[in-house]
Amino acid sequence: MLNLMEAPGSDTAKAKHGLAGGATPERPDWTIDQSWEQYTAQEHGVWKTLFERQTKLLPGRACDAFVDGMRKLPIGADEIPDFRRLSEVLMRKTGWQVVAVPGLVPDEVFFEHLANRRFPSGQFIRKPHELDYLEEPDVFHDVFGHVPMLMNPAIADYIQAYGQGGLRAKELGVLDKLARVYWYTVEFGLLRQKDGLRIYGAGIASSRTETVFSLDDASPNRIGFELERVMRTHYRIDDFQESYFVIDDLDSLMELASIDFAPLYARVRDGVEYQPGDVLPTDSVITRGTGSYHAQRRVAKAGS
Repeated sequence: MLNLMEAPGSDTAKAKHGLAGGATPERPDWTIDQSWEQYTAQEHGVWKTLFERQTKLLPGRACDAFVDGMRKLPIGADEIPDFRRLSEVLMRKTGWQVVAVPGLVPDEVFFEHLANRRFPSGQFIRKPHELDYLEEPDVFHDVFGHVPMLMNPAIADYIQAYGQGGLRAKELGVLDKLARVYWYTVEFGLLRQKDGLRIYGAGIASSRTETVFSLDDASPNRIGFELERVMRTHYRIDDFQESYFVIDDLDSLMELASIDFAPLYARVRDGVEYQPGDVLPTDSVITRGTGSYHAQRRVAKAGS
């Protein structure tokens, strides 16, 4: 369902996985065996490199729930986590489990898993020369970025509700609107803590470059989350986000799970759409960005 990019990358051809690679599933739910014992020393080494550099960056940047979840899970630097061990801990805490998939899966399969508290994680890991570039979510993005937050009851319930809502949105032909909510929360969300803005989105938490950009750079906008506004807002899949939406706390996400989305879908289906960098007069602006990063990128692209 998702395409993620950590930073402007090369044009080198990369292997595609799952649906993107034309995979034919052996099982209707697209699950596969993780085959943990078959990971190579090099693959564990890639995990170690990614893990160590992210855990150096995240103190003071990741939200308390992420830090707490990471501490309580069997996730460490030395090896790719075993999904069986992760699931044992998750099941006791929030009723979730991690299931292996070959890569991207069809939308309806993705939603069905989430609706039943199964988090589908890519089983593969990027190559050593791809550390800073990610077109598809791999095991590092999925496990390091997402799984710690599944230890939080509010996020656990919210993502299940999203899976249930996604099935309905697909039937109604408005999936693109709901997907924006997932993108700007679960993948690229920020929240307020007493000690400042913090990361809870997996797309940020698993990216060395966006971890710094999202909180420290002057370029992006940081805007208070408002549901209809987000449903009308496009996002970037090819570069850093131009705007990040900020929630007040994780419990506020659960309010979204109880909303009747039908009137919202009716309003946004054919209404005005906003570009990723737009700032509206009605926005609750926490930080109005300079836009300098993306402006420079556009100039460079025009001149190439």
